[in-house]
Amino acid sequence: MAEIGAGLVVLLGVARGDTDAGGDRLATKIAALRIFENEEGKFDRSLLDVNGDALVVSQFTLIADSRRQKGTRPDFSQAAPREEAEPLYERFCTALAATGVPIQTGAFGAYMRLELANDGPVTIVLDT
Repeated sequence: MAEIGAGLVVLLGVARGDTDAGGDRLATKIAALRIFENEEGKFDRSLLDVNGDALVVSQFTLIADSRRQKGTRPDFSQAAPREEAEPLYERFCTALAATGVPIQTGAFGAYMRLELANDGPVTIVLDT
């Protein structure tokens, strides 16, 4: 079981056409994104600044397209197949760790029970 203290939960969806370079850019961006408050309550600190951890969980359902005109079933066809997605997920985790952020990971493609305590008003969707 993976567990972190203060930091970020990164739900990572890998889409068809995603690249190593895009994952590397995203890892760098996440490490440096100033979304933690300073003493004045302003978002001015990064994950690196606060010595935070990251829990990275693969989440293909983020790629779901629910804009269909008919029906209510999400379309997952733009999610990368496992043989493409898993190496990109692993590469992203390696790139994030290389920035100096301590990481924990979920089990790729596994059914997982995830519990998180969201401490603050920040939930952000990032795209490469």
